Amino acid sequence: MATPHITEKISRSLTLLRVFILASAVLLAAAAVSLALIMTNAVRKQAIDDAQASLAEYTNGVLHREVVHGGRLTVGPNVKSVVNASFASRRDILSVKVWRPDGVLAWTDVAPERIGKKFPASAHLSEVIETRQPAAQIEKLDTSENSAEGRSSGADRALEIYAPVIDGGYAIGAFEIYADASPIEASIQQKKHQIWLATFIVFGLLWGLLVFLVRGASGLLRRQTDQLRKRSKDLMAAYARLEESSLEAIESLNATVEAKDPYTAGHSLRVQRIAVAIGEELDLSKDRVDALRLGALFHDIGKLAVPDAVLTKPARLTEDEFDQIKKHSEDGARIVGKFGPLRETVPIIRHHHERWDGRGYPDKLATGEIPLEAAIVGLADAWDAMTTDRPYHRGLTLEEAFREVREARGTQFAPQVVDAFFAAQRRRPGEFWPEADLGEAQSAELHVVAEAS
Repeated sequence: MATPHITEKISRSLTLLRVFILASAVLLAAAAVSLALIMTNAVRKQAIDDAQASLAEYTNGVLHREVVHGGRLTVGPNVKSVVNASFASRRDILSVKVWRPDGVLAWTDVAPERIGKKFPASAHLSEVIETRQPAAQIEKLDTSENSAEGRSSGADRALEIYAPVIDGGYAIGAFEIYADASPIEASIQQKKHQIWLATFIVFGLLWGLLVFLVRGASGLLRRQTDQLRKRSKDLMAAYARLEESSLEAIESLNATVEAKDPYTAGHSLRVQRIAVAIGEELDLSKDRVDALRLGALFHDIGKLAVPDAVLTKPARLTEDEFDQIKKHSEDGARIVGKFGPLRETVPIIRHHHERWDGRGYPDKLATGEIPLEAAIVGLADAWDAMTTDRPYHRGLTLEEAFREVREARGTQFAPQVVDAFFAAQRRRPGEFWPEADLGEAQSAELHVVAEAS
């Protein structure tokens, strides 16, 4: 009967798959953006590094011998002509500066009136002097130190490269090279578009493949769910038929018991009718009344194991024979315990011969230890035994039977069950003595009540 639970799990799995598709789309999109940004920054850095290496090496090769003399940074008179001649073919180089380590501009080919002036040493200049490694970045030409380069070139952005001037292993100054940034930025932008397009195509294909796989799995789960639901219905129907067959088998066994002893014919049905009336008087729930109904009907089924000679003996039983009879409650509980639909009746059948004072059998339970339903069946069973003729005793009159029940209240029978018994028989006397005169029954009860008071 776990199949409905499995179908619920599969339905939840289908919902989770849909959530997974949406979540994977978000995660893959985030991953695509992150990867594209990383690759774009890497391409940008690589382009700048390549331009930096090329321009720094070229400028150092042209100007080093013109600005370094005797281990000192000394700009010679030929620098301007050398720059004009050598850089004429390099349209990408906008201008060149030569810096001393202290921030004094030693030479520049643009706005020469700045030569000899000291400017605040930039972080890049200080870093290049300290590390003796070139550095480059694309910057806006908007400061007092580089605005002249912007005006002369007509550009507001340039690739700014600092290259150390090395002599004797020491950085004695630095070249600052301004190069046209537009070719580099155009190349970076083109590669950026390619990277973003390729990244989203690849991740889109991955997500499409994932959706395809998930849809396939979802379709498979749906088919399995449909199959399981159909199988569940078939199993439920088979289980219902099995329950019906089990009850029919138990009823047949119970009929066999009564067939063995003609004196008790109809006993189980009478006990069932009385027990249900008492149970409803006690306002038991529907489930408990249903268990009570079945427990009362099958309370004597354990007598199948009792020899016929003992079960139908017309004389008083010996002690050994009575011990065999007493085992029927345990045997009955064991028989019905093998049938799932009757498991709720096991304590009823096992304990219906327990007594309120603890002198019953098989477990000598007392007072509240006795299941209420078992106590009800015990009283109903005793009432039918008292009021019907048996080979070894005559049936009591109603007056005698009422008195027996009253006197056994709180010893053999549970007080609340006795009270419910009398309340129920006043409401529904036909359930307790269908073949007796109702007026006689009421008179008998009134006589017993008067005696008790």
